Amino acid sequence: MQTAIVPALEPLNVGYKTVPQDPGIMPRESEIDFGTIFDAARNLVNETNDLQNKANSEQLKFALGASDNAHDVMVAARKASIALQYTNAIRSQVVQGYQTIMNMQI
Repeated sequence: MQTAIVPALEPLNVGYKTVPQDPGIMPRESEIDFGTIFDAARNLVNETNDLQNKANSEQLKFALGASDNAHDVMVAARKASIALQYTNAIRSQVVQGYQTIMNMQI
């Protein structure tokens, strides 16, 4: 009988920002306020901006001949594109939610 070595799945997602490092730190749903949501949205926009700036920097380095690796340019550009699409989708959902709240009759 041969046993397969299965790596633990936990270390695979430790580097992602969506995984809480300590579950005791996460606030309960009733403790989440507008400031927390606003900070998350601001961080999302800042991260998207950083990825866009990095993609532009990689393109400039490649155009000037400082880098000869087109793969890095394409990876940075794709990351920036995906981040922008994600940010736009979140923005659309927030606007739709705002419009729904504003159309409610009291």
